[in-house]
Amino acid sequence: MTSSPQPGPRKTERLLLVLFLLSLPVLNPWVRGDGVGYYAYARAPLIEHNLDFTHDYQQANTSFRENRLDENGQPTAAFRTRTGHLENHFTVGPAILWSPFLLITHAGVLLARSLGSAIPADGFSTPYRIAMALATALYGFLGLLISFRIARKYVDETWALLATLAIWSASSLPVYMYFNPAWSHAHSAFVVALFLWYWHETRDTRSLGQWILLGALAGLMLNVYYPNLMLFAVLPFEALRDYSAAFRKSTPSTPGVAQLLVRHAAFAVTLLLCLLPTFIAHRIIYGGIFETGYGSVSQWNWSSPNLLSVLFSADHGLISWTPILLFAVIGLFAFWRSVPRVGGAFLLVAIAFYYFIASYPDWAGISSYGNRFFVSLTALFVLGLAVFLDRFTRIFRTRRAALATATVFLACFVFWNAGLMFQWGTHLIPARGPISFPQMIQNQFTVVPRQISMQFEKYLFGRKAMMQQIEQRDLEQMKNNPPPP
Repeated sequence: MTSSPQPGPRKTERLLLVLFLLSLPVLNPWVRGDGVGYYAYARAPLIEHNLDFTHDYQQANTSFRENRLDENGQPTAAFRTRTGHLENHFTVGPAILWSPFLLITHAGVLLARSLGSAIPADGFSTPYRIAMALATALYGFLGLLISFRIARKYVDETWALLATLAIWSASSLPVYMYFNPAWSHAHSAFVVALFLWYWHETRDTRSLGQWILLGALAGLMLNVYYPNLMLFAVLPFEALRDYSAAFRKSTPSTPGVAQLLVRHAAFAVTLLLCLLPTFIAHRIIYGGIFETGYGSVSQWNWSSPNLLSVLFSADHGLISWTPILLFAVIGLFAFWRSVPRVGGAFLLVAIAFYYFIASYPDWAGISSYGNRFFVSLTALFVLGLAVFLDRFTRIFRTRRAALATATVFLACFVFWNAGLMFQWGTHLIPARGPISFPQMIQNQFTVVPRQISMQFEKYLFGRKAMMQQIEQRDLEQMKNNPPPP
């Protein structure tokens, strides 16, 4: 298994693009839950030219507003920071990525209003929400496309395509790419894939300019999602080899120690400069650039991480909710054995990210479809699943039999995930806390087949009323099962 790009017409990428365009009718342009905080970083500066999130809190969904606003509809003092600003611990990166789309939309709305339109130019009206949702879906698709390109370098294009389609449909990604587009996870899948792709493409001879660009990508990656810090695990893995070669001076073209230090310093400086949006926002809201609004990491479960629960718990376990990822993980280990230099770096990233999330007190993600934190690793899951398919299908004598078996195998996971997403979205199973596996399995074979077609029609043509029903069910479940203090 070697890195060898497969030339030729990009028919497969055009197919992926067509499938993406066909998927857009399921896009759900709403701002809810965590998405209120993420979107506020885009809307408030654009419309109000400040970081006052009062209107964002007031326009939020009911379950978000409940304990944040008083009886007069004003934010409670408990959600004010020491600087007097409203608390917003969510990241600014999604707002950075949305900004080109929202700027164009805002200009269009202002132009329409000058011509007599009554569309509110407040950042909450339909054009803004559609622009936000479309941007999120596009970034999610670009993350998949980059992931496909990485996988295609090591396996046959067919297996790379099937793996991409399977992760697209049978993981947690579609929930955060389409249903909850105001959350950060699809953006994170994109920036992580971009970072890994660029690291991979430049790993042999990375110039000073390429180190600077890699630093910029790393900064964007952290602006979008803090746990992406674990992706930096590829760098010491690479640095050990580079500094060892520099001390030995393997070839005349091998960079010396001084050159490496300059390049790594340039990476670090660029990274810090690109984190300025996050630092500035933290300084304004919390009074310090390193204050995030989250609890101290010293209180995390570093010595007793929830390693098994993260994978298999009924409370949003990664494998128990999205079982296709088990085969992606197996593929990552196989890739490490076949291509140790790249596979070792990628596997180290996955393990570091896994340990980080397992140590986090809220490792289950509270309200989450599957373990949403791992959506960031979409590129690694696509590669791992592609390698698994490549190895698994070698047992068949003909390519036709291999393709048919792989397709049926993956389709089972896709349909299972579709049913589970339906149960989660309509609150047949609770969005928070553990679920009952027997009840969930029974629903998959009895309730889901009866209801899914009718509910899907409502989703397409009566979405506003359906979202109100979902919000009401969520409120009822929260009242019946309040979170622990």
